[in-house]
Amino acid sequence: MALRSLLDPPPSHALARFSDRKTRYLLTVDTEEEFDWDKPLRREGYGLDHIPRLARFQQFCEGMGVVPIYLVDWPIATSSLAGEILREPIAAGRAEVGVQLHPWVSPPFTEEVSETNSFAGNLPHVLEAEKFARLRDRIETQFGAAPLIYRAGRYGLGPRTAEILQANGIAIDSSVRSKFDYSASGGPDYRRHPLGPYWLDEDRTMLELPLTTTFWGLLRELGDAIYPRLWRMPQARGVLSHLGLLERIPLTPEGVGVEEAMRGIDMALDAQLPVLVFSFHSPSLAPGHTPYVRTEGDLDRLYDWWRRIFAYCALRDVKPSSVADVLAAVER
Repeated sequence: MALRSLLDPPPSHALARFSDRKTRYLLTVDTEEEFDWDKPLRREGYGLDHIPRLARFQQFCEGMGVVPIYLVDWPIATSSLAGEILREPIAAGRAEVGVQLHPWVSPPFTEEVSETNSFAGNLPHVLEAEKFARLRDRIETQFGAAPLIYRAGRYGLGPRTAEILQANGIAIDSSVRSKFDYSASGGPDYRRHPLGPYWLDEDRTMLELPLTTTFWGLLRELGDAIYPRLWRMPQARGVLSHLGLLERIPLTPEGVGVEEAMRGIDMALDAQLPVLVFSFHSPSLAPGHTPYVRTEGDLDRLYDWWRRIFAYCALRDVKPSSVADVLAAVER
């Protein structure tokens, strides 16, 4: 089975469709250690203080009828408390588990810790594969379920990542962050990748579910051409957004207001996307660990963001989904 590189935009015939024609959304949680986002990465010195907060978030999602997908990295996969909290909901189908590889905290530790090496796809193939395999096996042991979905930490796919996923039984990748470019830091450029799901092989055994980001505003049709030219001019981006001319909206509560996110949902539906992929980082479930949640008030607002977004999705007839649901419904 020939796999396309995850770094390359797919041909048009690879776009995926769903037999029931429903529009779905996934709630993905980058479930990871706490670290200072403003300082260089380190193997040591991270925290796990927010892990008890996973229980509240899981209960919240169950009350809203949503199945969260926890994309787990090594520090979480080796936390007995995380296993205690999530193992039963995962076994019951009220949550799902996937893989998220932060190479700087995932053994074996043979590479230098650097910004370039923080994108796992930049590592030598053998090392990327070994880190992934150890993490995948640890997740299955800790949480009692074989993970079927992957997201590279920092969205750091590489030219041979698809081979590694195939060898480890992964059916879905969700690392592509369309309309974002990380090449200035040594990472991938996803500006030309589509927003909708697509197949990574001709046999249709591995699916890409890009994180959902849309352009909104009078100039949205020109967003792919205009926005990349403004990456060094945040003030210009702010002016365009304020004037209602052009705004890039990723579907996340981190740095995106609820009204903005609703506009992003509208644009995604106008584009007839069959699957919307929401995301955020688990350390935001406790104050003080990310730039987005500094106080308990910020945390209350995060939960309110999700309540309002779930309600808006219901209003727009966008149904909560899961990995199992996607794999059952996608046309092969």
